[in-house]
Amino acid sequence: MKKSKLLALFLTFFKIGAFTFGGGYAMIPLISRETVEKYKWISDEDILDIVAIAESTPGPIAINTATFIGYKVCGFWGAFCATMGVVLPSFLIILGISFVLKEFKELQAVQFAFNGIRAGVVALIIKALWTMYKKCPKNICSYIVIAAAFVATAFLNLPILAVIIGCAVFGLVYSILISRRVKK
Repeated sequence: MKKSKLLALFLTFFKIGAFTFGGGYAMIPLISRETVEKYKWISDEDILDIVAIAESTPGPIAINTATFIGYKVCGFWGAFCATMGVVLPSFLIILGISFVLKEFKELQAVQFAFNGIRAGVVALIIKALWTMYKKCPKNICSYIVIAAAFVATAFLNLPILAVIIGCAVFGLVYSILISRRVKK
């Protein structure tokens, strides 16, 4: 049973890694669909927590997410299989492309294809944003954190890690204050 689950983890993340362009944020909707809806390895709440942790730890979000999900499903070997599954397609594709890209990068059709891919990636990132927004709590605190984090990263160019830590501290302080208010 465990070997079949390890193989399923590897193949699921291999498919996600092979057929998703645009990086980790573009992969989140596919990861959620496969791991929450199709296989039911984790819950909707788990995926939100895993993505939040994956964003705040060093490394690419897709790899971190695969590692965390794999670990939750099958421990160390699950983490290993899911991570290898999500990394291997990109490695093989980049290896292959590196040999031929120099020859074809000036072709108009190749440039148009990459423009189309970029547009599709933007749509996938917006889909991930929308999915995460629907699952987040909707209160004034959440909207303040969203707006402040956006301004801090988009306009003030603050380091992402500082923004994540700031959001975490704000969330902790807010929840402590709310729990004190409820106790009274």
